[in-house]
Amino acid sequence: MSMSPRRLLAVARKEWIQIRRDTRSLALAFGLPLFLLIFFGYAIQLDVEDIQLGVLDRSRSQESRQLLESFEASDLFDVAARMASDREIEDALTRGDVRAVLQIPPDFARDLGRGEASVQLLLDGSDANTATLALTYAEALATEFVRARSGVGAVGIEPAVRVWYNPTLESRNMIVPGLVAVIMSVIAGLLTALTIAREWERGTMEQLIATPVQRLEVILGKLLPYLVIGLLDVAFTVVCGVLLFDAPLRGSVALLAVLTVVFLTGALGFGIFVSAALRNQLTALQAALLGTMLPALLLSGFLYDIDGMPLVLKAVSYLVPARYFITVTRGIFLKGVGIDVLWPEALFMVGFAVLGLTMATRSFKKRLA
Repeated sequence: MSMSPRRLLAVARKEWIQIRRDTRSLALAFGLPLFLLIFFGYAIQLDVEDIQLGVLDRSRSQESRQLLESFEASDLFDVAARMASDREIEDALTRGDVRAVLQIPPDFARDLGRGEASVQLLLDGSDANTATLALTYAEALATEFVRARSGVGAVGIEPAVRVWYNPTLESRNMIVPGLVAVIMSVIAGLLTALTIAREWERGTMEQLIATPVQRLEVILGKLLPYLVIGLLDVAFTVVCGVLLFDAPLRGSVALLAVLTVVFLTGALGFGIFVSAALRNQLTALQAALLGTMLPALLLSGFLYDIDGMPLVLKAVSYLVPARYFITVTRGIFLKGVGIDVLWPEALFMVGFAVLGLTMATRSFKKRLA
């Protein structure tokens, strides 16, 4: 018996009626994406500003004061403490009153005139990210100050640096497109994790089994309403990301929509597979959450660079669909690239969609046992 569009749409209509009656599904579908976008968008901040800086100025010269003024004039450091001894430095770093301490030696003014001045920066390494950024910022400020005062480097090659795609290096421009992929990974899995399990718990599975509808028609019929909801969620998340966080959207919206459909098909199929295999809403919800959120956050390249991961985790990341969708969203948002660049990710997501539908169809059995 061939697949019937009429039976498929009948299953889809039935599922849509259940969604409208289920407040949990509606809350998950429309409330959770907005909450996650706002929460993660504001909570995850990789940019570091106003680093608390302590100062021990042993030079007490006009040149050392000008150096400190250059630090204070930037938005990167906030001089929070003036120190008089090494003991004060240790106490301030131990208590966490400052993140870094700038030590200026007694002969700073004389050495600056010779073009060989140096200063020491002590860092609190308990926060490696802040310490690394503080070191980079301080080196840049000190180098620029010494070059301007001593004339060293005035003749020669001066590097001209230009950052493409994210000129201001704002982390939100990287985070927001990635959030679209992460949020939809989680939402898609959670929504469909309730579908088949709900039929079993409510005792309506017997009626569904008694109908002539095929297994693939059941899976596609239950998937279609959530696919529409997922597309609406993505559209809403993209609009909010652009309006609330000023994220650039330089690429094709149509291409983003097409690849979103491909990704959502696989993610929704995975949720239905979990639901059909476990037959319990709570257990299926927990399994879907575990199988989507943690990999999407930790192994997709959203927060951590995949190239810097251990070899084993790098290999596992190839099995995480969100990895490819994040590349797609960032490529379309920031670089404005097309399918000529994103076709490898598109192929992986097509494979994931086929696998998700196959697993869901095979796990759904039209029998009570």
